Amino acid sequence: MAITRRAFSFGATALVLAGCGGGSTSTAQVSTKTKLGPEFLPQPNASYDKWVVGFKERARARGISNSTLTAAFRGQGYLPGVIDRDRNQTEFKRSLEDYLAIVAPEEKVSFGRKAYASQRRALAQVEERYGVPSEIMASIWGLESYFGTKRGLIPVISATSTLAWEGRRGRFFESNLMNALRIVQSGDARPNQLVGSWAGAMGHTQLIPDAYQAHAVDFDGDGKRDIWSENPIDAFATTARFLQKAGWKKGRTWGLEVKLPSGFDASIGHRNKRSVDNWRSLGVKSAAGGGLPDHGSAAILAPMGRSKPAFLVFHNFNMIKRYNPSDNYALGVGFMAHRLQGGGPLVTPFGRDKYGLLLEERKALQRGLTRAGFDAGRPDGVIGKKTEAAIRGFEKARGLPITGKPSTALLKLLR
Repeated sequence: MAITRRAFSFGATALVLAGCGGGSTSTAQVSTKTKLGPEFLPQPNASYDKWVVGFKERARARGISNSTLTAAFRGQGYLPGVIDRDRNQTEFKRSLEDYLAIVAPEEKVSFGRKAYASQRRALAQVEERYGVPSEIMASIWGLESYFGTKRGLIPVISATSTLAWEGRRGRFFESNLMNALRIVQSGDARPNQLVGSWAGAMGHTQLIPDAYQAHAVDFDGDGKRDIWSENPIDAFATTARFLQKAGWKKGRTWGLEVKLPSGFDASIGHRNKRSVDNWRSLGVKSAAGGGLPDHGSAAILAPMGRSKPAFLVFHNFNMIKRYNPSDNYALGVGFMAHRLQGGGPLVTPFGRDKYGLLLEERKALQRGLTRAGFDAGRPDGVIGKKTEAAIRGFEKARGLPITGKPSTALLKLLR
């Protein structure tokens, strides 16, 4: 992984994890236990077992009871799959175009608008108290758990203990493991409720245990800080409180899509913050028309170059990054929030990729491969391992040079 996550003083939450082209998934990974592969089931590992013995001694010294340790670790173990996922995080490795195709396709936007409408009252109540817009909370809900439908089934105790043992971010994950045990000991959740993503994130908005302990809210007043049940209101409130404490500024936007003038240096990035008046004077305009909002100093992000979609981002963009430190993630949240409110796709097209294909052409290629008997997975237009394997299978069957790469020539053969 080129970029690693860091732990924040507010308690960083879990990552959005989406699969690579064809067969992608949301953060929550799986919706049924039958989809848990062997890499997410406990495997023998003597070194891990020894580490757990030492950890339990440290946990007892910090007030975790023997009964909690016994209950929490029953049936848990080393999960090799979480280590692989930790080192291959989609939001850091994919282009913005691929990332948005994975986390915000049209079918998800359509589903999300219905989910958003169904929770409008709850979201409005939470917004009233914490000042975080309903659409931002709903967008995080969508990116993290596909609007509550994919909350994950990977055991949190196993995931966090495996990553703590592995050591690359050992202190961070040991802290989360300790807080997961505190959740059990306090009675907030039973051990079998502590399931979620590969990183130990739980519930509707995929909070890691550190963030839960710091910010969890019993918003509906039922005596439980419950982010796991079918009712997502406590999860909404906890997420909103997290963002409020991080420094969210009420009544201000995260950013918007803009058009850049000819010759603009698109590489300037986060560190070049200027007033909105200054950006206007340089020729930066709203992509959708109208004026630029003046919500304080702002930076320009053009992750794929000047001729591709670009964004003017404000203070609240960085508050979303407190939830997950990826630019792609924060842009994804902002984009999905815009779509949930009825907004359209990005104004500026991404154009052709390095293979000379548009997104819709890549989707057509994936559909063609599947029709030909080579499963390319869900036709999302993202060329990942499954699509590449399907291309190799097709090329081999047709006696073509085996490249595993898409092309306009391959698309013609498949049409």
